[in-house]
Amino acid sequence: MIRLGVNIDHVATVRNARGGTHPDPVGAALLAAMHGADGITAHLREDRRHIRDEDMRRLRAELTVPLNFEMAATDEMVSIAAELRPHACCLVPERRQEVTTEGGLDVAGQTDVLVPKVARLREAGIRVSLFVDPDPVQIEAAARIGGQVVELHTGAYAHHPNEQELARLRDGAKAAAAEGLELHAGHGLTFENVGKVAALPGLKELNIGHFLIGEAILVGLPAAIAQMKRAIAAGALFTDAGR
Repeated sequence: MIRLGVNIDHVATVRNARGGTHPDPVGAALLAAMHGADGITAHLREDRRHIRDEDMRRLRAELTVPLNFEMAATDEMVSIAAELRPHACCLVPERRQEVTTEGGLDVAGQTDVLVPKVARLREAGIRVSLFVDPDPVQIEAAARIGGQVVELHTGAYAHHPNEQELARLRDGAKAAAAEGLELHAGHGLTFENVGKVAALPGLKELNIGHFLIGEAILVGLPAAIAQMKRAIAAGALFTDAGR
C-alpha cells in the first residue's frame, strides 16, 4: 500500500494571515493522522512564511506517525533538524521570491555543499530524502551523496498531464530502483491526476498538501484524506503491463 503523507503547511498559511493561533497546524496534523494520514510533512522555510519553529517542536513532540521535515540545505536548518531528530528530512530547493517550490534540487551541481549536510543528518539518525526532478543524473547524484530516498517532483506532470511527462516520471522511478533508493513523489497532485502517479513502479509514498488543505475547506480534512487514499489505491492497481 502506498503511504500518504499530508503536508500541513497551508493550515499555517491561513493562521498567519490573521496572526494568533487559529487554525492550529499541529491540531490539523493530529486530525489527519487520526483519519488515515500515514505521515505528516511540514516545510520550515527560512522566512517562516507558514510553519514556525514552535510548530516543528510541537509536531515532533505530539505526533505518533512519522514526521517528514522539509527544509533547505542550510546550516541553520540542518542544526534544527539534528536537534529535533524527525523521522525524515527532505532537502528541497528554496528561493525567497517563489510562491511554492518550483522544481527539484540540483543535487549533481551542489554535491560538495550537500555531502556534509546529508552526513550530519544521517549521523543524527534521520532518514534523508532529496526532492528532485525525474532526471537520472540527479537521481544518481542523490544516491552518491548518501541519500536514502528520492521524492520525484511531479509538478510538470500535474500542470501538463501528458504521456511525455508521465514517461519522464517512469524513467525516474526506474533510475531510483537501479540506485537502490526508496521512491516517493509529490507536488501539484489532485484527485484527478494522482492515479497515474500512484502507478509508478516501486512507489512507496506520496506527499500531498495544498490540494488536500484546500479541499478540506469544502468537505473537511477526514473526507478529503479518505477520497485521496481511494484515488491512490485505485491508481496503484495499474501496472506498466496493464496500462
